[in-house]
Amino acid sequence: MFDRLQTLALLQLGDSAYPAGGFAFSWGLEGLAADGMLANRSELDRIIADQLERRWASMDRVLLRQAFRAEDCVAIARVDRLADAATPSAEMREGSRRAGRALLGVWFKLDGPLSVAYRGLVSSDTRLGHLAVVQAVVGRDAGLSLEAAELVSGWTLVTGLVSAAVRLGIIGHIEAQRSQEAARMLLARLLEETPPPDALPASFTPFIDIAVSRGPLRHIRMFTT
Repeated sequence: MFDRLQTLALLQLGDSAYPAGGFAFSWGLEGLAADGMLANRSELDRIIADQLERRWASMDRVLLRQAFRAEDCVAIARVDRLADAATPSAEMREGSRRAGRALLGVWFKLDGPLSVAYRGLVSSDTRLGHLAVVQAVVGRDAGLSLEAAELVSGWTLVTGLVSAAVRLGIIGHIEAQRSQEAARMLLARLLEETPPPDALPASFTPFIDIAVSRGPLRHIRMFTT
């Protein structure tokens, strides 16, 4: 049965205008463009596919599912620390925490009960607040199912990457829609497969990680990552 309320919640949380600070992150696109490895839509689509298949599906989604099923804030924090340990790049760790804490701050102000409770732990531990974990917390406060929370998480990554590419001048708005359409089909296929309950978070996106790590060496930057 079509769930109108959940669909509207998906539209709200997946909106690129949602005030969670996502506009500050390119997740490596800026660095790849600066290094001459991203110049057109074909290359952008390949990078989006790598992000979805080799990081989001195998790491962020796994962490989100664990946090969504966690019994309390202490258990959620254990997943959060796992996210920190599983992210070798210091810049990616910092970017993930900044994005997650920004999202958590929105729901703290909206009086989401789990968000309010979890923010107390995040405020006292610098390792906590990773984006995938906070997406689970926010999804629970928003009344989303696990499947809906996963969908928002994956789609938010796609729109963030495409938006960054437009702002960097790599593609135009029509090309952006084509990239989103291709990513939408891939995301749908990935969501058809359910990770095993004992899955451990893992990612392999070396070019993106290197591009992000080189960020602090660049004199001019638009994005945090």
